[in-house]
Amino acid sequence: MTTRYSRFLAAVFCVFLGGLLAWHVLLPDRDRSDVENRTLAQLPAFSWESLKDGSFTKGMEDYFADQFPLRDQWTGLKARAEQLLGKREFNGVYLCGDALVAKVEPPRDGLEEKNLGYVSRLAERTELPVYLGLIPSAAEIWREALPKGAESWDQAAFIAHAAELEGVEAVDFLTPLAARAGESIFYRTDHHWTSLGAYYGYVALMESLGRGGEALEQEAYERQSLLPVSNGFQGTLYSQSGIHWLEPDSIEFWVEDHFEVSSWRSGKEEKSFLYDFDKLGEKDKYSAFLGGNQPLCVIRNPEGKGKLLVIRDSYADSLAPFLALHFEEVHLLDPRYYRYSSAKYAEENHLDVIAVVYSVPNFITDRNLVLLTQ
Repeated sequence: MTTRYSRFLAAVFCVFLGGLLAWHVLLPDRDRSDVENRTLAQLPAFSWESLKDGSFTKGMEDYFADQFPLRDQWTGLKARAEQLLGKREFNGVYLCGDALVAKVEPPRDGLEEKNLGYVSRLAERTELPVYLGLIPSAAEIWREALPKGAESWDQAAFIAHAAELEGVEAVDFLTPLAARAGESIFYRTDHHWTSLGAYYGYVALMESLGRGGEALEQEAYERQSLLPVSNGFQGTLYSQSGIHWLEPDSIEFWVEDHFEVSSWRSGKEEKSFLYDFDKLGEKDKYSAFLGGNQPLCVIRNPEGKGKLLVIRDSYADSLAPFLALHFEEVHLLDPRYYRYSSAKYAEENHLDVIAVVYSVPNFITDRNLVLLTQ
């Protein structure tokens, strides 16, 4: 390689870097990445203290990484290149054919046992029957589809262990979901179950509550000839993995919304709905179910029987419409945002039964379940 050619390559590289820097400076900073579904780092404020403790340098690194021109395209290109090299795990997500499956890491610090203990303590603090339903994720139900040698924590063993909890009745979600593993019970680009998966979960919960005979057959919904409300859902695993070439998911609403729904997002009761259609125009389309995360939501059906408290994670958002068909009141309480005693809440609102319904990955990592002991 001649000296002149070396200088030419160096000049081209410098022009390339200079062009990227100029592009970065000229482009307006973005507040959020819809593809990654997260807030992006902004230009940090300078101070001598932040420079000394390293926070300014770290902030600048995050800022340049997040605001890099065509960042979304580069992350997708990186994932595609890694796939061509034989990689099958992308930032904790496995590529399984045309679906993405989140890896489930082993729990830390014995948190899974502590959380089981908190559920047991809840049962001791109330005279109401308490049920525990742990929903296996796609990593368990679709275990055979995982790449050869892929690691994922044994959720089935933990569910069997949890079923032995004293004073608490178990809800078996694993058996009906595993029996229908070949169906579209989980989204391909998101970690949640689909409306079909939630339907099977609803039937299992109704059976555990002794009301299985009331559960509607699947054909009762299919006769409504409901079309997908969205064919463009690209979920959390799409954002997390960088794999941006899979076909989007479809979202379906099975239950007609004719109930009285109240939400407490701002600390006071507000009228709400089973479905927030505005959310279908946003990145997180799953939040169209009940309008997304919230401390407390109550669904009232004057034709229903009994009052149910569901202590839950976001999987219950798509489960709740089915339950609303049968109960006079369904109270949905999320410990991540509701900071008070669930036992007292159940007592004060004259509820009849409590069901703790959580996906296994959330149950073994949620540090808010200690609030169940209040």
